[in-house]
Amino acid sequence: MDYIIELINVKKSFKKRVVFSNVSLQVIKGETVGLVGENGCGKSVLFKIIVGLMRPDMGDVFVRSEKVGLNTDFPINVGILINSPGYIDLYSGYENLKFLANITKKADKNDILNTMKKVGLDPYDKTKVKNYSVGMKQKLGIAQAIMEDQDILILDEPFNGLDYKTKDDIINIIRLLQNQKKTILITSHNFQDIQTLCNKTYIIENKNIKPMSDEMKLKYKN
Repeated sequence: MDYIIELINVKKSFKKRVVFSNVSLQVIKGETVGLVGENGCGKSVLFKIIVGLMRPDMGDVFVRSEKVGLNTDFPINVGILINSPGYIDLYSGYENLKFLANITKKADKNDILNTMKKVGLDPYDKTKVKNYSVGMKQKLGIAQAIMEDQDILILDEPFNGLDYKTKDDIINIIRLLQNQKKTILITSHNFQDIQTLCNKTYIIENKNIKPMSDEMKLKYKN
């Protein structure tokens, strides 16, 4: 079977701290895959390795059968929301997305306008991003990740710090993307979110990654 994302025997350390000792993962096109684990277990590190922002010490990473770091440094057509997205604080949300679009040349004005409306942001709002709420910044981060119609989406804690209504909005956005057959990798501190949205769920523990058993799922539910 051809996998859209594949990690083979990936190892990663920072000085004497081993984050991953031997990680393998296969993702099928169109799946939504959830990752859970304790804070500091390496969820964000794993995502950065997949998109080429970090290199593994050993092992191979393939995206669409191309080896990251060999065939390509940064896989194309991948939308990324990792940690706190960087914005130009004195720009509005629209101006931030336009600035990025001018660099990549993959999204035009209509793409930006439509994407902002899709995530529940007013593209004509002149409010500077420094005055955005946490929820507005998260929505802008998702807009940034999807405005080029990327077919792979890497979403690290997209619900972090959100109120109930904003979280519900973002869940609906993810469901829309699932209906469009996007491949989505997602982490969340709330296991219920993962259970609701994901086809497959993995846990990162003991420097490795494995499918969650029914026993583990019951533990996380509680």
